[in-house]
Amino acid sequence: MAKPPTWSRRGRPPARAAGLLGATVVGAGLLTACGTEGGMKINVYYAPEDNFQTVVDNCNEDANGRYEIVYNKLPRDADGQREQMVRRLAAGDDTMDVLGLDVTWVPEFAEAGWVEEWTGANKAEAERDVLPGPLETATWNGRLYAAPKNTNVQLLWYDDRITPEPPRTWDQMMQMSRELQERGEPHEILFTGAQYEGLVVVYNSIVESAGGRILSEDGQSVVMDEGAVRALEILKEVSASGLTDPSLTNMEEDQVRLAMQEGRGAFELNWPFVYASYASEKPDDLEHFKWAPYPGVGSNGDGRTTIGGYDLAVSSASQHKPEAFEAALCLRSAENQKFSALNDGVPPTIESVYTDPRPLDPSKPADPENNPSMATEYPMKDTILEALKNAAVRPLTPAYQNLSTVMSKVLSPPSDIDPEGTAEQLREQLTDALDSKGVIP
Repeated sequence: MAKPPTWSRRGRPPARAAGLLGATVVGAGLLTACGTEGGMKINVYYAPEDNFQTVVDNCNEDANGRYEIVYNKLPRDADGQREQMVRRLAAGDDTMDVLGLDVTWVPEFAEAGWVEEWTGANKAEAERDVLPGPLETATWNGRLYAAPKNTNVQLLWYDDRITPEPPRTWDQMMQMSRELQERGEPHEILFTGAQYEGLVVVYNSIVESAGGRILSEDGQSVVMDEGAVRALEILKEVSASGLTDPSLTNMEEDQVRLAMQEGRGAFELNWPFVYASYASEKPDDLEHFKWAPYPGVGSNGDGRTTIGGYDLAVSSASQHKPEAFEAALCLRSAENQKFSALNDGVPPTIESVYTDPRPLDPSKPADPENNPSMATEYPMKDTILEALKNAAVRPLTPAYQNLSTVMSKVLSPPSDIDPEGTAEQLREQLTDALDSKGVIP
């Protein structure tokens, strides 16, 4: 293997907000479909990640001149990423080799015939030591269509000076918030309440924590059972009772982070990137910034947080499929997942990375600043790992993009939810989305 990549202090990864499709058209011209001039090129289309080029360089060193991986940066927002790849794949673009897919896109791309199935030794390596939840996101109809690169789960973040013991359930959290409010202390429950995918993630996590389902297991029909209705009741209660931020309906991941750092919140539901931000921007208070598992619902046990992240797929139109599979496996190897976790804050999909005690460069002494380890940079790693073992996956269906748009619209604003009425509205509109009625362009 090549030498470990040089470590550089990571910046905070920006929130992945869903933007307007039309806003990304200009970005399409910035992408270059490299040819084979000067040797074989393996074109990787992947979201912006601060230190991913170093991972690419490391894998190019491993390739030893047999091919060169070229990192083509997609737009920062998820909708823009999907739009650019869908347009090019639908047009039969054979210059695309490795595709970075949001974990919700694998069924759609597989059903459309745009990505290759992983088989044989490639499949075995892509599945080796991968946690079940992330692996499920790369699978469709029992077949593997991608290799999990990185994952993500939300945790409950809190300040132990305000709440020394974190709540275990949504009911406990709301009760604690009310008591703090009565005492005039920071009390807000902060989460992504804007009309976009972040609101859908919160709803799906509460549904799963309540033991409910939105779709059937095969993704073919709408369920919206008692757990799904209970989740609507919780969203309504927390949003309409003065326990959230007044700007809830405008809050995406970064606004949630900032509200917590500014001292407005008692509880924050967000991804682990917030820890690095807090460490950078409020280092004197970092010792009080704590984390806990996602809150549960009623007596159903621990909460189940919805998985995020990216999977790497090989384009069916690629002219270099063997090399594309090899490149994808290198880009998401255990070594490179560890590097990306330590530098870009993206949680690994490979379980052994979480328990790896070695620093990034094993040949040098461990040093939190210059040669970090998972223990120094990911103090919440054990909580993340436990959450991943019981994590929820968003409904798996080729129509997920349509379903997400429908849910974010129907659920917004959360304070206007009428649990039974909203559940029926979701049943009707989600069924139409599954039947490809009123398809979102």
